[in-house]
Amino acid sequence: MTLHILTCAGEAVAPYLEDVARLRTTVFRDYPYLYEGSTDGESDYLMAYARSPRSVFVLALDNEAVVGAATGIPLLEDQAVFQLPFRKKGYALEPIFYFGESVLLHPYRGKGIGHRFFDERETHARRNGFKQAAFCAVERDEHDPRRPPDYRANDMFWAKRGYQRQRDLFCELSWRELGQQEASPHVLRFWLRSLEF
Repeated sequence: MTLHILTCAGEAVAPYLEDVARLRTTVFRDYPYLYEGSTDGESDYLMAYARSPRSVFVLALDNEAVVGAATGIPLLEDQAVFQLPFRKKGYALEPIFYFGESVLLHPYRGKGIGHRFFDERETHARRNGFKQAAFCAVERDEHDPRRPPDYRANDMFWAKRGYQRQRDLFCELSWRELGQQEASPHVLRFWLRSLEF
């Protein structure tokens, strides 16, 4: 295993976009997302990030293979569905940097890469003048019968990094779950952290 981390912004990610799209589709099939996605759909989503010069991609590469990725973009440049909950609560959007996702193949977990994903994105956001970081994660019933016996939520990891679970800040996204014929709505909860020292 020859693992290294590559951080790039905007269009510099172009050579890796298809690999990141494929990775997202693979990892999000697992619980808790159970996402039946397509590489084409993911590529379209990621292009919005690639078009922003202030976006960030943090890639975990084993030799040249993309085995993990994390993204971020100014909240003002992301989709309206992510902005709306903040607007409704009276937040100023300009100081907020939104973390899109962190995805990592199973064999590479538990090696500190998740921390690097957050370190690199937080550093990028601070360097670009952002005061707060935000991300959201899908909500699942703790007794969901599809929950694997060995599943561990990331809540403790996020809390240890200083992120606070928001009681009243949610968005709703629709996607088709594995085995479904139609997309269904899913509630995602936001987590926030100040980036000011």
